[in-house]
Amino acid sequence: MSVASEERPAPLRELALIAALWVAYSLGRLVADGRVDEALVNADRVWEIERLLRFPGETGLQHLILRAGDLVQVANSYYAYVHFPATIGFLLWVYLRRPGHYRAVRTTLALLTGAALVVHLMFPLAPPRMLAETGLVDTGHLFGPSVYGTPGTDDLTNQYAAMPSLHVGWALLVAITLIRLTSGRRRWLWLAHPLLTLLVVVGTANHYWLDAIVVSVLLAAILRLTTTAERRPAPPPVPHPRRIRGGGPGRRPRRGSRPRTTRVPGRP
Repeated sequence: MSVASEERPAPLRELALIAALWVAYSLGRLVADGRVDEALVNADRVWEIERLLRFPGETGLQHLILRAGDLVQVANSYYAYVHFPATIGFLLWVYLRRPGHYRAVRTTLALLTGAALVVHLMFPLAPPRMLAETGLVDTGHLFGPSVYGTPGTDDLTNQYAAMPSLHVGWALLVAITLIRLTSGRRRWLWLAHPLLTLLVVVGTANHYWLDAIVVSVLLAAILRLTTTAERRPAPPPVPHPRRIRGGGPGRRPRRGSRPRTTRVPGRP
């Protein structure tokens, strides 16, 4: 059995673990739902903070997308259909091709998702498409495809959990890991995935710039934690006791054998 196969976790257990984590996260988001007034107040605060810090306006980026014809539908499709398949495909690739790094990657993804859930619970936030003063529109509902229903009747998702953006966080983790685990100059092209994701989530008015900054800080802290744990040397193996072969002071005589005596010269 190769070393890689020994380091690869059992597939059924991993599937069950990932499914359990996703169910827990989804239920947690639904628990955080219903705090609409608080989420809208926080949205006003985030919008004001970004203007105070002179962040580039989300409105300008959306106007560029809207002027580009079919580009808005491409952006909506990227938001709706790339997020989960890309992350699942990435985990499968690490599991099959770099099994020695899989546990650390899976743990990082789980910790990042859990940290995002804590922020959702502590700081509910309405996306910018719900604030009239931003001048932004809901591109998903206007041009399709959309992954969300009407906020008042959508019982499957929590639309007031914009902070932080897991779309950006997961895409950034995918890019960083693939850059670390592959070689060649072209590996830096993986950064296009989080960059496109950032432009998409902001241009479609699903997230603020600040949502991406917060998730990047969380990911940096978690990567530092998991990387340190991965580099920690394993304890040396305990040697198994072995029977001493050949003559020696610790050897026991065989049954029925007479102990050897040393013959002194000159004596019979």
